[in-house]
Amino acid sequence: MNNILGDFGVAVAGAATLASVVLVLFGMVRREAAPLRAGLRLVYAAVVGLVFSFVILERALVTRDFTVRFVAEHGSSRTSPLFNFTSLWSGLEGSILLWAVVLVGFWGVVAYRFRQKILGLEAVSEAAWAFVVMGVVTAFFIGLLIGPADPFSSFSPPAGYDGPGPDPLLQSNVLMAFHPPMLYLGYVGFTVPFAFAIGALISGRYDRKWLKDCRAFTLVAWGFLTVGIVLGAWWSYDTLGWGGYWGWDPVENASLLPWLCGTAFLHSAMAQESRGILAVWNLSLICAAFNLTILGTFLTRSGVLVSVHSFTESAIGPALLGFFGFSCAACVGLVAWRAGSLRGGRRLQSAFNRTGSLIANNFVFAAFTLVVLLGTMFPLVSEAVTGDQVSVGAPYFNQMTTPLGLLLLFLMAVSPMLPWGNASGAELNSRLQLSAWAATATIVIAVLAGVRGWAVMLAFGLAAAVIATGIRRLWTACSKRGARGLTQRAGGGMVAHIGLAIMALALAASGNFLQQDEITLAASDSGRAAGHQIELVEFQEIVHPERLEQRVVVRVDGQRLTPAVDRFIARGRIVGNPDTASSPLRDVQVSIVSLPEGDNPEAVLRVTVQPMVLWLWVGGGLIGVGVVLCLWPKKRGKQHKAAGERALRQKVLAAERGGGAAGVGSSEVAGENKDSDRQVRV
Repeated sequence: MNNILGDFGVAVAGAATLASVVLVLFGMVRREAAPLRAGLRLVYAAVVGLVFSFVILERALVTRDFTVRFVAEHGSSRTSPLFNFTSLWSGLEGSILLWAVVLVGFWGVVAYRFRQKILGLEAVSEAAWAFVVMGVVTAFFIGLLIGPADPFSSFSPPAGYDGPGPDPLLQSNVLMAFHPPMLYLGYVGFTVPFAFAIGALISGRYDRKWLKDCRAFTLVAWGFLTVGIVLGAWWSYDTLGWGGYWGWDPVENASLLPWLCGTAFLHSAMAQESRGILAVWNLSLICAAFNLTILGTFLTRSGVLVSVHSFTESAIGPALLGFFGFSCAACVGLVAWRAGSLRGGRRLQSAFNRTGSLIANNFVFAAFTLVVLLGTMFPLVSEAVTGDQVSVGAPYFNQMTTPLGLLLLFLMAVSPMLPWGNASGAELNSRLQLSAWAATATIVIAVLAGVRGWAVMLAFGLAAAVIATGIRRLWTACSKRGARGLTQRAGGGMVAHIGLAIMALALAASGNFLQQDEITLAASDSGRAAGHQIELVEFQEIVHPERLEQRVVVRVDGQRLTPAVDRFIARGRIVGNPDTASSPLRDVQVSIVSLPEGDNPEAVLRVTVQPMVLWLWVGGGLIGVGVVLCLWPKKRGKQHKAAGERALRQKVLAAERGGGAAGVGSSEVAGENKDSDRQVRV
C-alpha cells in the first residue's frame, strides 16, 4: 500500500509541476491572467504531492514495511527509531526525495512571495521567468523519482526478513539527524537566486532589482550550507576518530565549492547595488554556485567516488551529468548573449576603497574555488583519460589554499573599514589603527608563547584584526542607533565575520599544534601519552539490538571517558566510536586502535590532543547568528515614516506647481505610500 500511495504523490507532483510551467508560459506569451493564476495554484498541489510522498516513505521506514525496496535495503527492526527516521536521507532514492521536497518548498515560497510580479501583465518580469526556471529544475528531480531513483519500487521479502539498516557510520551520531538536511537546504536554496539570474538574463531586466528580490533567499541558502558544513566537520571529528575534522575528501570539497561562490556573490552583490558594477560577474557567480551544487550531487550519488560520504553506484549519474552540462551551456549562452548590454556602471575611482576591496575579495574567492575544483576533479579526469589512478591529497590543498585564506582574512580586516569613495592617508590610518594594533599584539603574544611558523602567526594576527574590526563596527552601530543597529545587514555581516575569524583561529591552532600518540594498556594500568596521564579502568561489553558495543573505560587526567568499538551484526561492519574531553583551551580525544584478543589482555589506544577545537563550533554558530541578524525584519520608526510622507507631499506639490499634476496620479501616490509603509526589508 505504501508503494502505491508514495508513487501516487510523486505522480501528482510531477503532473502539477509540468502543468504549472506550461500554464505560466502560456499566460506570459498571451498576457492573460487566468492561466498565470492557475499555474501558481498548481505549485501548491506539487508541494502537497511531494510532502505526502515524503511522509509515506517515513511511515514505511518507521513501520518497517519491507515491501518497499528502499526500506528493505536501508531499514531494520533492530535500528533505533531516530536512525530509522534519518535513514531516509542515508540512501540514494530517499535523498533525492528529500532534495525534491526542499526544492518544491522553495518554489512554493517564490510563487507566494512574488505572485503579484508574476501576475503582472504589462511586462514579463524576471520573477515570472524565475518561476519557470524553478519549475523546470523541479520537473527534472521529480523525473529522477519517477525513473532511476524511484524510492517506492516493490520488494517481496521472504518470511522472517529483516533489513540491514542504514550504514553503520550513519547510526553512531545524532548529528546525522541535522547535518544532511542542513546541507540540502543550502544546496537547494541556491536554486532560487540562480532562477532569478536566469530570469533576469532572459527578460533583459538585469538591473539591481533581481539582486534585491533574491537577496534573502541567497542568505538563507548560504547560512544553511555554512551550518551544514560545520556540522559535517563536527560529525567527522566525533565519529571517525582520525584526529581531524576536514580531510579534503572530494565530497567535502563538493560542498565547499558552492559555498565559496555563494560567499563571493554575497560580497560582490553589494558592489553592484551601490555602484552598479560587476553585473556580469554576479550573474556568473550565482550560476556557478548552482551548477557546482549539481556537480556535487553527481559526485556524491553517481558512484564515481569512493568516500564515507558517497552513495554506491547508481543509474542517476548520467542524468545528473547531462543536466549539469545543459545548465552550464544555458548559463554561458545567456551571459554571452547579454554581455554587451550588461557592461556599465560607474568607474572604479580607487583601489583603496570598499569597492576595490570587494573586487579583490572576489578575485581571491575565484582563485580559491579554482584550486579546490582542480584538486577535486583532476583524479577523475586523469583516470577517465589515461586509466591511471592519481591521488591529490591534503598537502596540495593545504599548500595552495593557505596563502589564499590569509589574503581573505586580510581583506576581511580591512574592507569593512574602507569608505565607498576616496579616503586620505590620514583617514585610512585612523580607520585601520585598532585592527593593526590588535594584529601586532596577537603576533607578539604568540611569539612569546612559543608559536613558530610565519603562516600560523599571520593567521593569528589577521584573525585578531578581523575580530577587532567587527567589534568596532558593531560598537559604532550600537552607539549610533542603539541595539537595533545589530539587526542591520552590516551588523549581521560583522557577526558572521567574527565567527569566521574565530574559526580561522581554531583551524590554525588545531591544525598546526596537533599531538597524537598511541599507548598500550591492560586493565588497571596507566601511562602517559601526548602529555596526559591515561589510566585504563576496565573493559565493558554492552549488547544493543543492532550492535555489540565493546567499551573501554579510561581516565584522562582524572576525567572519565568511554571510547568504544561498535560491531554491527547485520552489516558485518566494525565502527569506532571515540570519546572526547573538550575544553575552551584543548580537546583530548581517545579512540580504540585494537582490543584484547586471545591471550593478549591489552588494548591499544590512540590519544589525540588539539587546541581550540571547541571554537570551531562556536564560530560556526556565530555565523548562523549573523545570518539571522541579516534577515531580521527591520521596522521603520515613526520619524522615518513621517519623513517619507513629508517627502511625498512635497513631490506632489512641486508637480502641481509645475503644471504636472496629471503626471503624479493617485495610483502613483498610493504606490509610494505603500512603499513607505512597508514593514519588512532585508
